[in-house]
Amino acid sequence: MLKVNNLVKDYIIDSDKIRVLDGISFELKDGEILGIIGRSGGGKTTLLKTLRGVEPFDSGDFELEGFKITPDASAADLIKLKKMTAIHLQRNFGLWSGATYESVLRRLYADKVGYEALPEKDAPYFDELYEKSIEYLKLVNLDSKAEHFSSVLSGGEKQRLLIARQLAANPDLLLLDEPATMTCPATKQAVFDTIKNVNEKLNLKTIVVSHLPEVHSYLADRVIWLDDGKIIDEGKPGDVLKKFMKGMKPAVPMPVRTEDKTIIKVENLSKRYWLIRQGEVLDLDSISLDFKQGEIVALIGPSGAGKTTLLHAMDGLNFPDDGEIEFLVGDEWVEMSTYSPRRMEVRRMTSIMYQEFALGVHSTIRQQLAFRLGVKGQNVVEESRKRAKKLGVSDKDLDELYRFTDMPPENLRDVLAKMGYTPEILTQLFPAYPLTEVMNYAEPLFEAVDLPLSILDVKPYQMSGGENVRAALAIAMATKPSVLLLDEPFGDLDPMTLRDVANALKKLVKTFNTTIIFVSHHIDFIKEVAQRAVLIDKGHIVMDGDPKEVCDGFVNASNARYLEHGLCDYE
Repeated sequence: MLKVNNLVKDYIIDSDKIRVLDGISFELKDGEILGIIGRSGGGKTTLLKTLRGVEPFDSGDFELEGFKITPDASAADLIKLKKMTAIHLQRNFGLWSGATYESVLRRLYADKVGYEALPEKDAPYFDELYEKSIEYLKLVNLDSKAEHFSSVLSGGEKQRLLIARQLAANPDLLLLDEPATMTCPATKQAVFDTIKNVNEKLNLKTIVVSHLPEVHSYLADRVIWLDDGKIIDEGKPGDVLKKFMKGMKPAVPMPVRTEDKTIIKVENLSKRYWLIRQGEVLDLDSISLDFKQGEIVALIGPSGAGKTTLLHAMDGLNFPDDGEIEFLVGDEWVEMSTYSPRRMEVRRMTSIMYQEFALGVHSTIRQQLAFRLGVKGQNVVEESRKRAKKLGVSDKDLDELYRFTDMPPENLRDVLAKMGYTPEILTQLFPAYPLTEVMNYAEPLFEAVDLPLSILDVKPYQMSGGENVRAALAIAMATKPSVLLLDEPFGDLDPMTLRDVANALKKLVKTFNTTIIFVSHHIDFIKEVAQRAVLIDKGHIVMDGDPKEVCDGFVNASNARYLEHGLCDYE
């Protein structure tokens, strides 16, 4: 039994006190799956971290199997609590390097030695641990990837590996925070079935946080609606979910394309990834696609099918083995995989948001817009060439350095060092715009994404989850790019926030005639916001056309039973 009694938790950020848990009380029985739903930023993840023992709290207490935790719990008590619980956090892809099975085996070995390590293969218990590791991988349908390096698994495969690691800890309480975020329907179905099967087999107390109503309909015995740190409602899934979904805003109309001009051509693109031990793990084979000005296109398909690889090739973040990707700049077609002086202009007119996008916690939105304008502003290419000449940076190096401004910050220092530069070179070449000039760019953007201009002078922690996402969209659109690429940045948003994002994207296209190409596994979102959907499976285009038809074909092929209840059942 888990008993939670009047939990209170405050965060202090700068000089502000923010109450994120406000008198939370509930019970969870053995073998019960409790679903928690609520708006982004409502306190769900903080609650799970508190129950795990990694987040201190201010008052109240909770009791797990008769073991009580209070705000002044000792270090020994928290260690014991961590041994009784296991947690999977959203957007968390922290895994050991090496073979996939090793990440599970290390977790099993920790029970013997007290810390995660890899025993020698000739150790007397290695074979036993290896077999157990494979069994856990089978539970999440990942045993075929046991020998693959964890670093090359797709996002969905990493999610399943993390679940296997949590199950290997043999916990009394399993805490799952968006356990199948940003995975395809087939992967979600496999993960959800695993959760149900393990729960039934082990009589395991399980708490599942998810923004998706259909997940709770499929998994949960009971649902709690948590918003602004308070329990709003609790009861049967269907009853609670219908009340929760009453906050959904109406969808704005789909923008109408006013021209039929092709601005991107992908011709016979091929990209293969190989591992020495595993052979071919990705094969994009002769992909050919055209994209029109002002078109909203979804790239969908199973996890690991090559959607993100295609998207990053379009932005010049990786290069194909064969084929071409061309962008129309003025009246000239510019190819992305080979150097030319005009390639920087293509990169300037495109913008990309990643799965793990995040706004700077300690910078105002005005400051972050100023930085973005310094990287993608109207005269950036010309001005950066002048600075590069003074700094002795060649045009080819400048082109490559400009590519890095679209990359995630991880390992950027090492990549720059190989070229003979430090990270400071980027701020020297692409300094931020003056803060006084930001307002001229912000007004039309903030109107399109339905944000007040007062947001400019606040920091992300002072905004709601939906405001954070729309502010990130405004920053990505700060320089009115011709092309916006979205690599599943909205996969873990609640339905109301996702509706706000869908409306914002449609308004951006209507206002700026932007071409939006996005990767998503969220079927309802694709049907709502896309004008066209492209289904990619095993490196090939399987379908290309009406989003509803393509999505229905994809869902049927995935056998995703959890999708039998969609948003329309609750609105």
